[in-house]
Amino acid sequence: MTLHGNVLVADDHPLFRIALAQAVTQAFPQARVVEAATIDQLERLTESGEAFELLLLDLNMPGAHGFSGLIYLRQRYRQIPLIVVSAAEEAPVIHKAVEFGADGFIPKSASMEVMVEAIEQVCGGSRWLPPNVLPQHNPLLNEQDHDLANSIASLTPQQFRVLGMLAEGQLNKQIAYELNVSEATVKAHMTAIFRKLGVRNRTQAVIRLQNLDVDSFPGAE
Repeated sequence: MTLHGNVLVADDHPLFRIALAQAVTQAFPQARVVEAATIDQLERLTESGEAFELLLLDLNMPGAHGFSGLIYLRQRYRQIPLIVVSAAEEAPVIHKAVEFGADGFIPKSASMEVMVEAIEQVCGGSRWLPPNVLPQHNPLLNEQDHDLANSIASLTPQQFRVLGMLAEGQLNKQIAYELNVSEATVKAHMTAIFRKLGVRNRTQAVIRLQNLDVDSFPGAE
């Protein structure tokens, strides 16, 4: 597969976005890199109907909590190769990312040569994991994980954005101001979020979201 269109690089660290963009350009010189530093920027791109041929996603970005950004983006772009990029390099984290839909996993400690190789292999239809990570034969996700992932995937872009702000402790009036909507609209979004997550209030919603934190899984640090 040769890329000629857009590649989304979503990472909140400018220097690493530059490194990823360079790796993409080395692998596919004709590709156009589109960058996002926050989940909010990423969501605005998805809402605009921007088409992508490859997705590179940092697990920890402003507005994303653990694997929630991966779940959300995988739902929005089901047929597009998606590579997770993360400083969390423990095997359980990598295998969880794959089970949540990642086609590859690039550690942030990887060299430029390794990043290029990973991008080329994933775009060629293969899964790419760090060489030191052994295959995982038994599923790590349980029924509760799948239920939560399905709930997150069912959120609209605006609902996902509100959930991220809620998890950061923002008040309704703060969320309304940042999204340029009324507090009544925020409350309506929260009602829908609570229903989809199967919770009754914001505290329960945050607790459910914390189940997707990278460090909540055995073996992660």
